[in-house]
Amino acid sequence: MTEIILLAPLFAAAIAGFGHRITGEKFALGLTTGVLIVICLLSWIVFFTLGEEVERITLFRWIDSGALVADWAIRLDRLTAVMLVVVTTVSALVHLYSWGYMDDDPNWKEGESYKPRFFAYLSFFTFAMLALVTADNLAQMFFGWEGVGLASYLLIGFYYRKPSANQAAIKAFIVNRVGDFGFALGIFGLFYMTDSIEFSTVFASAPELADKTMTFLSWEVPVLETLGILLFIGAMGKSAQFILHTWLPDAMEGPTPVSALIHAATMVTAGVFLVCRMSPLYEHAPVALGLVAVVGAFTAFFAATIGLVQNDIKRVIAYSTCSQLGYMFAAAGVGVYQAAMFHLFTHAFFKALLFLGAGSVITAMHHEQDMRKYGGLRNKIPMTYWTMMIGTLAITGVGIPLLTIFGAPIGLAGFVSKDAIIESTFAAETATGEFAFVLLVVAALMTSFYSWRLMFMTFFGEARGDAHAHEHAHESPSVMLIPLYVLAAGAALAGIFFFGGFVGEGWEEFWRGSIFIGAENEVLHHAHGVPLWVKLSPFVAMLLGLFIAWQFYIVNPDLPARLAANQRTLYLFLLNKWYVDEIYDAVFVRPAMWLGRLLWKRGDGGTIDGALNGLAYGVIPFLTRLAVRAQSGYLFHYAFAMIIGLGILITWFVMGGAG
Repeated sequence: MTEIILLAPLFAAAIAGFGHRITGEKFALGLTTGVLIVICLLSWIVFFTLGEEVERITLFRWIDSGALVADWAIRLDRLTAVMLVVVTTVSALVHLYSWGYMDDDPNWKEGESYKPRFFAYLSFFTFAMLALVTADNLAQMFFGWEGVGLASYLLIGFYYRKPSANQAAIKAFIVNRVGDFGFALGIFGLFYMTDSIEFSTVFASAPELADKTMTFLSWEVPVLETLGILLFIGAMGKSAQFILHTWLPDAMEGPTPVSALIHAATMVTAGVFLVCRMSPLYEHAPVALGLVAVVGAFTAFFAATIGLVQNDIKRVIAYSTCSQLGYMFAAAGVGVYQAAMFHLFTHAFFKALLFLGAGSVITAMHHEQDMRKYGGLRNKIPMTYWTMMIGTLAITGVGIPLLTIFGAPIGLAGFVSKDAIIESTFAAETATGEFAFVLLVVAALMTSFYSWRLMFMTFFGEARGDAHAHEHAHESPSVMLIPLYVLAAGAALAGIFFFGGFVGEGWEEFWRGSIFIGAENEVLHHAHGVPLWVKLSPFVAMLLGLFIAWQFYIVNPDLPARLAANQRTLYLFLLNKWYVDEIYDAVFVRPAMWLGRLLWKRGDGGTIDGALNGLAYGVIPFLTRLAVRAQSGYLFHYAFAMIIGLGILITWFVMGGAG
């Protein structure tokens, strides 16, 4: 069954991409969508029927070169099962949603057959992500890792006629290569130290490697700390953490279904999955784990500050994704990998819901994405409004504090999983944990503000912008609304239903060793007994953010503009995303362009085209003309040349012998 889940999207992508001219466009679309729905159902069956032991399904021998031996095999445990459900569920709904969204796409000329290519890319991306999460060794995981990078490049740049889309695709590809270089070094280091790339062997060697050192860049460094940091660099790139985050907002240039698939629930969570999968190593690398927590918490805060002032509806949600990923890394960084995976699971529902809901709004407004041109849409598109309301309630953390049902907190998905992370950072009782706790609570306040700001600017108040667009705004077709209903149900109920298994009393039986927790790691146990004020702090932050947004965009809509004018420097700092892109442009891009121009103008133009070609056009033709004149065709000229040459040789030998 798992083999079908893994390979079926690849075959569907190949048939849709290469054979749609034979099978027809509708068959290609139906095939890819049908395959994803089937494997989604199979993934849920696997999730609920998973056995107690880790299952290893070998497909074929992949690499056999000296000590480097690796099978292409499926590692089926609870961690894999969770990711199978996340990837296939979101992908199936995105495929279905795309039938409606891409049907009204304005970026293509009439008669162009672009849909099969789009659906083929979606299915190929799904295969690559499934290859990543089912991997039984590091090489196989790296194959899937690079596969989703390729697929994201194709999907982000799908509108290839738009220069901004091409630039965003290249940016995503290059930034991810930076992180992937660190990941590759981590893989090489693990193979060097363990003589294996299989997870079971590497994990078994972790206690032995904990006290070892190795030479890295001429320094003697702890093995697991160094390798843990290198692996995390790979995770930073794929999961858009601070420094390597710049590609994620620009990736919104792709179609909205792409945003939901890649940047809400699958590719960007690969880094979190990597850290959780490598928990047997990180439990012996406290410094690397502390770095994970610090970077994650700071990213959550940093991205939330930028989301406060963005006006593109998709970019607001994109920075929200970046922030929520920071929460997941903060949880993993304090050793509560269960909470990180729980938030990854619930986040898939409400973030995909918000992205697809935004796509419904964009479709209704004739592909306008600026929220300043929205307003008053709740009566025009009521189903989109109510489903996005559920997503907003989930991401902001709405629930009933301190009350439980069946042992789980009462609230929407984000309330349950995000609060578990915040409580875990406090329970860690470390400097990095305290740092993370403060930043995550502040980020929760800002998350509430910008999420409600999006809702108020889009659905409330007076209509703004193009009057014609508002007049003709209409609800999306059923094929787009059905995925919203399913995701809304998950955003509302997933937290309550799955709390007990993921992070509750039954977590050990649920995870069954797929996540390794050291004997001294009792953070999750202590998290259930944190003080009352800690439990209430994210809820209070949510209410405060809601209140400020209500004052700014409902009670006194002129206040945001006045505040931006009074705090112009701060406003521009946030609007320009802390000027990180400008810094990178000054430090990396411009020097690289300068060097490229130097090599082009001086190297290629001046040296190659100038000096060498000048030599070729000047000296060599002169010598050639002399040679041509020497070739007279008269025999006595050649005999004379031979006699002269023979005389020179005899003289040389005579003089040499005399010496």
